[in-house]
Amino acid sequence: MNDKQLVALQAAKYVKNDMVVGLGTGSTANYFIDELARLSREDGLKVTTVASSTISAQRAQSLNLPIVALEHIRQIDLYVDGADEITPDKTLLKGRGSDLVKEKLLAKAATEFIAVADSSKLVSYIGQNFVIPIEVIPFAWQLARKNLEDIGAQGDLRPNAAKDGFWITSHGSYVLDMKFDRSLDAATLNTLINNTPGVVEHGIFYKLADTVLIADNGIVSEYQATEH
Repeated sequence: MNDKQLVALQAAKYVKNDMVVGLGTGSTANYFIDELARLSREDGLKVTTVASSTISAQRAQSLNLPIVALEHIRQIDLYVDGADEITPDKTLLKGRGSDLVKEKLLAKAATEFIAVADSSKLVSYIGQNFVIPIEVIPFAWQLARKNLEDIGAQGDLRPNAAKDGFWITSHGSYVLDMKFDRSLDAATLNTLINNTPGVVEHGIFYKLADTVLIADNGIVSEYQATEH
């Protein structure tokens, strides 16, 4: 069993009967969805799920997990999802899969948001290993990029898989993949990007994760935040 699977199984232990559970997107989240389905099938666990992406929704449906649309919920009990980067203060970088809006909606709506990852995702600052994805309204992308460049960002629109056009999110936005000066901390970046006209959402999940579970060489532990 690999670390991603181990940490997903640990997160599943937080699920109780009659919870509304948000399903993340990605390889670690898939292990969590599979375990929920197993617990439902073998142990009679009763849950309702809501998915952060079409891919996760399809996986849940194929495993016979009850699923409701995001439009029908106001809050959820638990949200479990992976992260691309995790800093010492538990700020997350997410969104290489670009379902940023749904992921952040679920993270905010959850009574408890558990981030799950292996130790390779631990970094000292946001943007250390990856660019920061910023979802923008298509007609505003050039203006948004100019405003982001004015605060020191560099980057461009994410190309689509075929490299013959731009990446388009599930609800029709473009994604700017931007790199920022390291001197800007997550709190500052979060505010600056939030205040940029034309931005729909971005990949910095600041002060949203309640619990971070990290798997490292077969051992899962709760990550203890250290404030800077």
